[in-house]
Amino acid sequence: MDGDSSDEDDDRQTLIHQNDTKNLPHQIPASPHPSTSPRSSFHIEELESQIRRRFKLTFNKRYLFAIILPLLIIPIYFSNDIRSLFSSSISSLKFNTVSDRIKESQLQALYLLNQQQSSLLSLWNHTFVNSNSNITAVQFDDIKASLLNQITLNKHIQQILLSPHNTGNTLQNGTGLDPNFAGYSFDRCRKVDQKFSERRTIEWKPKPNKFLFDYQCNRVLDIEHINDCIGKKSVISFEDFMEIKKNHAHIDKFVCYFSSPQPCYVDEEHLKKLKSSGISMGKLETAWKCEDFKKPSQKTVKDVEEKFGLDDDVIAIGDVYFADVERDWVLQPGGPISHKCKTLIEPSKLILLTAERFIQTFLGSNFIALHFRRHGFLKFCNAKKPSCFYPLPQAVDCIVRMVERADTPVIYLSTDAAESETGLLQSMVVLNGNTIPLVKQPPRNSAEKWDALLYRHGIEDDPQVEAMLDKTICAMSSVFIGAPGSTFTEDILQLRKDWGTASLCDEYLCQGEEPNFIAGEE
Repeated sequence: MDGDSSDEDDDRQTLIHQNDTKNLPHQIPASPHPSTSPRSSFHIEELESQIRRRFKLTFNKRYLFAIILPLLIIPIYFSNDIRSLFSSSISSLKFNTVSDRIKESQLQALYLLNQQQSSLLSLWNHTFVNSNSNITAVQFDDIKASLLNQITLNKHIQQILLSPHNTGNTLQNGTGLDPNFAGYSFDRCRKVDQKFSERRTIEWKPKPNKFLFDYQCNRVLDIEHINDCIGKKSVISFEDFMEIKKNHAHIDKFVCYFSSPQPCYVDEEHLKKLKSSGISMGKLETAWKCEDFKKPSQKTVKDVEEKFGLDDDVIAIGDVYFADVERDWVLQPGGPISHKCKTLIEPSKLILLTAERFIQTFLGSNFIALHFRRHGFLKFCNAKKPSCFYPLPQAVDCIVRMVERADTPVIYLSTDAAESETGLLQSMVVLNGNTIPLVKQPPRNSAEKWDALLYRHGIEDDPQVEAMLDKTICAMSSVFIGAPGSTFTEDILQLRKDWGTASLCDEYLCQGEEPNFIAGEE
């Protein structure tokens, strides 16, 4: 019995332990032994233990619910509408957001008003303070464009101030001018109407065995284009001329337009080049005894015909670039000779295509071209009254004003200036905190293909080709800034007129201004 009693006690302890561990009071494992009094006592104690645990768990849930329920009832009791519970905080959040937006819009408006004040003061100074009473058409366009910009800026300020109040993009007063309306918008740097239909021309009728050739210009000029425009073969290359003369060409008459400071304005070096090319010639003659290229006298077309209307086989004419012959007629867009093309004289096809490839690679359609002549220009300009050589800071001011007027992102720089000057120039050309890139023709790089045509034809190092390429790129620009007194600049301006690319904004560097500092004479 004692052994049995001991075994039952162990079993009981084991069962109780299992029930406590599994926490499953409703599962009571059946005993394999017969029912006895001790087993009944065990069942009673087990049930009491289950009841105590259930009561404890139920009591805990009820106790928590009794505590939480009043906390939920109190705010509901004191609130008429449950939504009003959050309305106060949402309203406060909205108020803070609108207040912040108003403050931000006011700060933006103050900044723009300050910009507007600076722009209006600049307009006042450049229009009325630092200029004479005569306002050119270009200056008047600048004034109109500036005023339209300020109207647009004012409208933008109004929109900023109204935006926090959810008024949309429409102004209620309707008093603002919209620069996009017809009559208010215009391109201040628009192209000049060259009126090609009003050209005054003369018919060129050369004899069948007479030709015009220009010494070694076939590399830079499109001779085929000239003949196509005229409708007959009137111009030949120097090589074709020498072939006709079987490499023994003789100039029967060499007539110089200018006589001073020397006939034809040709030095000994030029004469040596002509003779070394296989051309023989007689003595240089002058059409007029006293014709100085520095002070050319006005001549008519009839005057020129009388002096140069000769019947000799080969006639050479000296430099006539500075000749003053009915300029309005001779220098009109398209030239004075009747032809079927827009322009008679153009760069060669190789140069023209190379210029287009350079523009597509580096510049794009909207760019300013700047001819910035510096080498040897200081002494040349200071000999003129007024001088045309400007200190770099003054030149930069003029360039930046043009960039702002033309609204262009990049400048093509055609210059002979030293790196010390171009480097300083680049660092100073800044508009509204942004540096405006100055692009020059880069050194040869086989990875770049824009100039491949020149290398393929072996003319990449020809100075005349390089110069004509420079002129062609400048002539294709949106706006051109030239060097006063430079024949290079004058060629570009003429080409722009012929091509119809001339802009109302085209001008000489710092046009209308004098240098703010001029060095003394030697």
